[in-house]
Amino acid sequence: MSKTIPGTTPFDGGAAQKGYALNKMCYSFNHKANRDAFLADPEAYMQQFGLNHEQAEAIRSKQVLALIDAGGNAYYLAKFAGIFGLDMQDIGAQQTGMTKEQFKAKLVAANQQC
Repeated sequence: MSKTIPGTTPFDGGAAQKGYALNKMCYSFNHKANRDAFLADPEAYMQQFGLNHEQAEAIRSKQVLALIDAGGNAYYLAKFAGIFGLDMQDIGAQQTGMTKEQFKAKLVAANQQC
């Protein structure tokens, strides 16, 4: 029996191993000094955590799907997105290819069906 959901990238053991450096870096953003250091010199900050090329490119692009494909965990990616003033609705909109307003309307409509 398959446990995959069409259109999703599961975060499993393989993704956790693949994204370890990326997620470790994003976790570091719990501290303001680290967020400031990243903003001051993103390349040096990424290098400090040993991000691979795919992960560094995903960070540069700020595209959630690329970050997830690079092994990013949504919980840790939210810390990265927060640096740029993005919230979980911004992330959801990116993941679904919608505008934030469209995504919010979809959430409201789904809530009304409950």
